[in-house]
Amino acid sequence: MKFAKKYETYMKRMDEELPGVGMKRLKKMLKKCRAELQSHEEDDGSNAGRCPSHCSVCDGSFFPSLLNEMSAVVGCFNEKAKNLLELHLASGFKKYAMWFNKCHKSHGTLIQQGKDLVTYAIINAVAMRKILKKYDKIHYSKQGQEFKAQAQSLHIEILQSPWLCELMAFYMNLRRSKKNKGAMELFGDCSLTFDDDKPTISCNLFDSMRVDISLTCSICLDAVFDPVALSCGHIFCYLCSCSAASVTIVDGLKSADRKSKCPLCRQAGAFPDAVHLDELNMLLSHSCPEYWEKRMQMERVERVRLVKEHWESQCRAFLGM
Repeated sequence: MKFAKKYETYMKRMDEELPGVGMKRLKKMLKKCRAELQSHEEDDGSNAGRCPSHCSVCDGSFFPSLLNEMSAVVGCFNEKAKNLLELHLASGFKKYAMWFNKCHKSHGTLIQQGKDLVTYAIINAVAMRKILKKYDKIHYSKQGQEFKAQAQSLHIEILQSPWLCELMAFYMNLRRSKKNKGAMELFGDCSLTFDDDKPTISCNLFDSMRVDISLTCSICLDAVFDPVALSCGHIFCYLCSCSAASVTIVDGLKSADRKSKCPLCRQAGAFPDAVHLDELNMLLSHSCPEYWEKRMQMERVERVRLVKEHWESQCRAFLGM
């Protein structure tokens, strides 16, 4: 069965209607473009290999349509993953309140939802790649690959989502837990490896795709501690992020200036919408407990110092000193 047919069948079988890539419609658009291109080449051989000026695909209908669909898919995935992980990490009264509002979902149901979300992310990522590859094949161009790079800069590449990284950590935390040994697989092969004390979380996905996420903070050059993912997708320690954004840990990253830039990609406004990666933090703490305990003690001392400095400066400002 061709992928387009598999994709259409998968989307129809879902329990609820979710946004997706209109592969059938986009392929029809490309088919029409191919016919027009061949007709144009027969009339004028000098333009062979190029799209005619009246091409219904290249006039701006293909890429804007795909851009809207990709944005909808990523937005839906991020929101659902966030809600699922909030439910898993909740504790105390909040946990019971959330479980009650979510209609008493069992632990097995949460795992199944995690699996469904991962499958949804992967199959849509494959669909986007295949339709862009087909575009380049028909047009003898690299516009599809350029659009893919643009999508990454706009944070609508679903495999770059920090919530996918959190779901990977969520699965590994469940796998590590004794009471969840029988949990169903969310990923085919997912692992946390250390190369010269530099951690990397890796996962083999559908259709020979692989995701490798470095968990080394590019600021302190150590394993990320209390990790946060900026809106551009890069992961740093929380303290390092606050330092890079020129904000105190009391005010937090939400108070960061919209002009502040990611230390790696230099994208402006990357700090205020940063996501705390709690599942990933839990995974790292259990994977290297001795190092984590030592790092926690160092962080505690540093945080106390920073908080003390913050309130001393506030007092001086208040007293006009």
